[in-house]
Amino acid sequence: METKVKKNYWGRTIVSFLLVLFSMPLGHGLMILMEKFMSEGAMHVAGFMLGLVGLCMVIIGVFVKGDTRQTLWGFIGGLLFWTGWVEFLFLYYARRHGVNPEIENGVVVTKPEYLILPASFGMWMMMMVMYIFSTRNGCDFITWIQKICFKDKRKVIVTQPMTRHTSIVTFMEINMILWALYLLLMFCYDKNFLGDHHPVTFLVGIGCFIGSIFMFKDQLKLASWGANIRMSIATVIIFWTPVEILGRINFFHEFWVEPDKYVFEMSSILAIFIALGIYLWRKGAVKKRTNAPQTSAEKEN
Repeated sequence: METKVKKNYWGRTIVSFLLVLFSMPLGHGLMILMEKFMSEGAMHVAGFMLGLVGLCMVIIGVFVKGDTRQTLWGFIGGLLFWTGWVEFLFLYYARRHGVNPEIENGVVVTKPEYLILPASFGMWMMMMVMYIFSTRNGCDFITWIQKICFKDKRKVIVTQPMTRHTSIVTFMEINMILWALYLLLMFCYDKNFLGDHHPVTFLVGIGCFIGSIFMFKDQLKLASWGANIRMSIATVIIFWTPVEILGRINFFHEFWVEPDKYVFEMSSILAIFIALGIYLWRKGAVKKRTNAPQTSAEKEN
């Protein structure tokens, strides 16, 4: 008996991957530009408004028709929310209470806001407990934990999924994964535990890179644009972890930390990101029209 081989969707996987990938340097660049060219008061107000806009976008996405468009609303809104109401709020309170950056050889290696980020570990665990014990979902990592912890009782303890809104699912996915990987990196960089040149830190980077390859391989099988974009979020953030580690040890120059000096590169990334977003938005519209019910006149024809 022949085993049916699933088709690889290279085109949509690469488009989805690049869309999420380019959002990483753009997010870094936006925050740095705001820090550099805005007064401190204006920057914090702008950061708060950025997060508010992101939250509004996510909520709007709940009422938008189409899986792809709901995913895009949740994705962009989640990025703005994380930047405005997570990173900028940590920055605000770090500066307000005089937290000093970590400096090595006269160079800032860790900004104050990231030094206090690990204090949120308990809140991250609180969210994970809710996901592990209260919902069935498509996250392979959470599903694996449930299988390990609950074994044959999994179907009794985790009986059903929560109410599903694609925009909210995407929003929570990007924020939870970003949060988790930032916590992991801060733990690895902390010399009280490991340090940025510790072998375990390198192993974490290698493990994430290899893991992202397997995730990309699984992503190739996803025919739906929305599902492919959501899978890209996890794949790219895992892939970006070794990029962060290599940049930390100066293996290459992170040009996105100096966006004002690399205008052409950052502008090119922004242009491609916008073009990919428009392309996916139009794809969502085409799919919506394709799936629309036919009128009686159309059926007769």
